[in-house]
Amino acid sequence: MKNQTNVVLAHLEESIKTSQILLENFKKNLEFVDVCNLFVKTYKSGNKVLIAGNGGSAADAQHFAGELVSRFYFDRPPLRAIALTTDTSVLTAIGNDYGYDDIFARQIRAHGDAGDIFLAITTSGNSANILKAIAACKEMGIAVIGLTGELGGKIKGLCDHCICVPSQSTPRIQECHLIIEHTICAYVESELFCEGFH
Repeated sequence: MKNQTNVVLAHLEESIKTSQILLENFKKNLEFVDVCNLFVKTYKSGNKVLIAGNGGSAADAQHFAGELVSRFYFDRPPLRAIALTTDTSVLTAIGNDYGYDDIFARQIRAHGDAGDIFLAITTSGNSANILKAIAACKEMGIAVIGLTGELGGKIKGLCDHCICVPSQSTPRIQECHLIIEHTICAYVESELFCEGFH
């Protein structure tokens, strides 16, 4: 029983420690505030947010889109957000006809407009389909925000802003990505709809 308890406590302690380091990093570097303001500016301009990732990051993409389109803290008008991970017919058609690496880039070319944001979620920073999606965004004038792990990977130098979670552990990175996404939702709601945090 003691060993089982140790596993549970170690997991929770590591999660809290990573989140605390992320907080301290944000206190020293205000780039995350710039990211939040870019989301606000994008919505004020009538543009939208496109989101993609693989595996757990695909689930994050859908979660984030759901919070924006539906609601986060309070009732308000819906915000335009599309998770590029949800339409199995489109995903399998592109994967079959063009290859898995093109599943997000082709959707961006179909749905994206200059002035939109693409939120690229990849714990490694090296997902080939995310890299191709970023290249499409660069051609189209779409801002790219990257969420990745400590090392940044290949996307680090390609994004307009890249938030690197201070960990190389996939679970810790994913947990912090969700914190970041929720914080963006809270900030956007507060700025656009003049409500305070609850």
